Amino acid sequence: MNTSKARFAAVLLSAAVIFSGCGATEIQPKEPAPSAVPAMQTETSAETVTGKTVPEYTGTTQAAAEPADSSEPLSEAERLLSEMSLEQKVGQLFVIRPEQLAGSISEDSIGNSSEDGMTAVSEDMTEFAAKYHIGGYTLFARNVKSPKQLMRLTSDLKEISEIPPMLLIDEEGGDVSRIAGNVKFPDLPVYPNMHYIGETGDTELARKAGADIGGYLAEYGFTGDLAPVADINSNPYNVVIGERAFGDNKDTVSDMVSAFADGLHSAGISCCLKHFPGHGDTFSDTHDGTVTVDKSWEELSRQELVPFVENMGKADMIMTAHITLENVSSDGLPASLSKEIITDRLRGELGYDGLIITDALAMSAVTEPYGSGTAAVMAFEAGNDILLMPESIKQAYGAVLEAVRNSEISMERLDESVLRILRYKLER
Repeated sequence: MNTSKARFAAVLLSAAVIFSGCGATEIQPKEPAPSAVPAMQTETSAETVTGKTVPEYTGTTQAAAEPADSSEPLSEAERLLSEMSLEQKVGQLFVIRPEQLAGSISEDSIGNSSEDGMTAVSEDMTEFAAKYHIGGYTLFARNVKSPKQLMRLTSDLKEISEIPPMLLIDEEGGDVSRIAGNVKFPDLPVYPNMHYIGETGDTELARKAGADIGGYLAEYGFTGDLAPVADINSNPYNVVIGERAFGDNKDTVSDMVSAFADGLHSAGISCCLKHFPGHGDTFSDTHDGTVTVDKSWEELSRQELVPFVENMGKADMIMTAHITLENVSSDGLPASLSKEIITDRLRGELGYDGLIITDALAMSAVTEPYGSGTAAVMAFEAGNDILLMPESIKQAYGAVLEAVRNSEISMERLDESVLRILRYKLER
């Protein structure tokens, strides 16, 4: 058993009691993995990042960092961070689709259209997870076939992970539900789009929806829900938000988001407010290409930002949108890649200190202009902590790893995000 794995086992065993109190399955000690992970063959592709040629990651190892000196006792998350290698830290940034464990993705990687999703973990997938030190997974309807299968899948995804993984899902209620409504889960509550709950004005109904959804997510082994939608449906021609939002009134949406988050928390499931700084007043879909919003920051502050700002204290995560704010940031970048929007505005001006997660990095608004590696580096440099579903995990991981090695990304910046992630996993 290698030394790094041994240290992880000791730290995780001591953290099990804390983690199991958050609605997730209790961590059990397990047999150590083999000390050597078989090398995987990769294609010899490369991607240019800020003028440098960055090869796909091929499994280079690095010794664990020395623990930082401190007169104060280390928390579980700090202690674990001090034991991690550079490669393990970079891996914690990525939350991917289970299909990517096989080293490939399908064209319909976003949504529910595919019927041939990964529903069980194989040996080669275990090796891939260990090689890239994957931080978490997002499941879709294609990964959900039956209660027994789903519980086995989430359990196995935890089992193959060095550090407890984030297990996330889009379960908003209504049209965006990956589990509820499946004929194999006949006993689950099925809620309509949140617009109809918002119309009632009854925040208790929103809280109950969150509690019910959170209840079955916890039962099936998830740690978090990529919900609620905090967007305001202010544009009747919006093709992507619409009735997913609680309504077109900022106060109603804010109150409903608060109640839904309370419901999720009551079940031990984390929430994610999306899509900052507000996707409600748009005409197009960032899945398909560039989407531009012409409102100023002052205009956004009076409307779109309200549900986010008023609920930051309840937000375990905030998801950044790929919309471009041409009258807010001077860089001309999608909000998810803009340091002006994320670090200067969300972190600095608004004071948010929780986890920030990108919208899916496989969406055309970022892949078409930047590609997997460049987009991942840009998103992290902008201030995101979690890089969600890059189109190519090999290229994205390799690019971020190289950016740290050549000091484009500082170790201090990397540790800042990894510590947030570890605190979410071990101490919330």
